[in-house]
Amino acid sequence: MKKILIVDDEVNIGLLLSKFLNKHGYEVSTAATGAKAIEILKNEIHNLVLCDFRLEDADGKEMLQRIKNINSSTIVIIITGYSDVKMAVDLIKGGAYDYITKPLYPDEILNTINKAFEHAEVISISDGFSPKPKLGKGGKMYKEEEGFIRGDSSIAKELYRQIDLVAPTNYSIILFGESGTGKESVAHKIHAQSMRKDQPFVAMDCGSLSKELASSELFGHEKGSFTGAFQTKIGHFEMANGGTLFLDEVANLSYDIQVSLLRVVQERKVKRIGSTKEIDLDVRLIVASNENLWEAVQKGRFREDLYHRFNEFSINIPALRNRGKDILAFADYFLQLSAQELNKELESFSEEVINCFLEYPWPGNVRELKNVIRRASLLTESHKIVEAKSLPLEITEMSNMFSLAREPALIREEENGALKTNLKNAALEAEYETILQVLKQVNFNKTKAAKILNIDRKTLYNKMKAINSDLI
Repeated sequence: MKKILIVDDEVNIGLLLSKFLNKHGYEVSTAATGAKAIEILKNEIHNLVLCDFRLEDADGKEMLQRIKNINSSTIVIIITGYSDVKMAVDLIKGGAYDYITKPLYPDEILNTINKAFEHAEVISISDGFSPKPKLGKGGKMYKEEEGFIRGDSSIAKELYRQIDLVAPTNYSIILFGESGTGKESVAHKIHAQSMRKDQPFVAMDCGSLSKELASSELFGHEKGSFTGAFQTKIGHFEMANGGTLFLDEVANLSYDIQVSLLRVVQERKVKRIGSTKEIDLDVRLIVASNENLWEAVQKGRFREDLYHRFNEFSINIPALRNRGKDILAFADYFLQLSAQELNKELESFSEEVINCFLEYPWPGNVRELKNVIRRASLLTESHKIVEAKSLPLEITEMSNMFSLAREPALIREEENGALKTNLKNAALEAEYETILQVLKQVNFNKTKAAKILNIDRKTLYNKMKAINSDLI
């Protein structure tokens, strides 16, 4: 029986979810604090942790790192308020499997957990065992090539042209793109179109690993080579031998690890920690970053020689908001997946939903869109069309803000046949323009925007609501 740990400082939520998941065949433990959760995990192995983003004694980022340090194979799902989605997306970049937004719906939680166990497997590696698994982020197994949506926009066509061009080669590649744009999917697509397609594709997220854990994950270790090394572990380089190794968020690796990585990349040989035996490597490298690696080199945070080793070819993956009506192609694909997952007859989206999708800036990119559609599909019960009422309020309100950007600079009223400037509306629109520009500047992170505007986050959210209601 698979074991789940629920970490939430609202005790009633933990108890209710525990009873619900028990009925569906899971063994469940609960913890009301981060400290208690870590204590439980150190004493007993759990396959999955369902953790609230905001605990009294820890936040989601800290909990994710501590959980992964105890057992890197543990699946972590984050519970978050919708206002924290951008931070939740960053946690997924750091190794979390998925996130669920409040208010919580038991069926949605169960579907997410079932899907996590379906796609994620704990890999046990013992002496003399040399598997070639197709691993994905967080231990996810690629049982078949994942869905890859092409789209018809000019920016998308240029992306596919570059993929088709470089895939058959052995070039090392750097993928640039915001969190959630699908860098791992692009890497897997390149592998699937290469001469190595029948060999392993191994993905490693470098974002949440300590120096010690990163060395072990990359290069492997021998039994007894350090405290806690109870068995021999094969590293990701060795797993990927003959195939492709994808290193996500490579800029987060410490400088010491970068030095060791450079030696492996140059010599094409690797030694497990605690071993004197060198293993020959034939691995294609694809690395990814959500920041410009050359800027990291200029700031002294990334080795220039390692950068040039990786940068035989580079691809910029566009943000979802820049892909125009390709958004609808992604949306239709995710709707089909959700309909199949929920066993529902879902056919399409209402016109209002389509407009919202095209107007909303999607700071979490494709992953955010996928989660929004899964949630909306769950809430759509009485008909086959997904309506706007099933979308998070924040999406509909921010979409309205962006639609107003196309209105004239001043809103006027017609009175007695003459145009009259409405001073209140002019002031509101000036405030709106300022808020919109700051949101764009910080990639729609409302916490950062509120700080720049010198207001708290709640005030910013209320102003966005007021602008929508007064200007529409």
